[in-house]
Amino acid sequence: MRSLSRFLLISFFAFACKAAERESSDSNIDAARNFIRAALDGKFKDARAYMIQDSVNMNYLEVAERSYQREDAFTRNGYRGSSINIHEVKEPIPDSIAVVIFSNSYKNDHDTLKVIRLNGQWLVDLKYLFEHDQDTSFNKIIKNDSLPK
Repeated sequence: MRSLSRFLLISFFAFACKAAERESSDSNIDAARNFIRAALDGKFKDARAYMIQDSVNMNYLEVAERSYQREDAFTRNGYRGSSINIHEVKEPIPDSIAVVIFSNSYKNDHDTLKVIRLNGQWLVDLKYLFEHDQDTSFNKIIKNDSLPK
């Protein structure tokens, strides 16, 4: 009985540490990295925790999740085993908005995420990945209508 109690206590602390780790994004790079890692690992529920919770973002993440699930096992394992490469971080509004240019070592395709600081927490705005033009000038990045209300 004592060993069962000890096991449950250790399991509880491990789960609590994992949940606290998932919620912590101290910087724009942390938020982007945490989101990307969760998506690459197929942990879309975890990825949602690092994202602005609006209907458009949620729909885009659902599309990404369905696409990931349609991939063959070899490709999914490639994503899970890949590392994240951060190539550049642009901060048009320092400490408020950042655009992170990244790739993963499996596909090595450069892509971008916008990360926004809301209520002291850095969160990914997935809409930017799907909706931005090839021209990613800072004027388009910082338009007021691109910020969540």
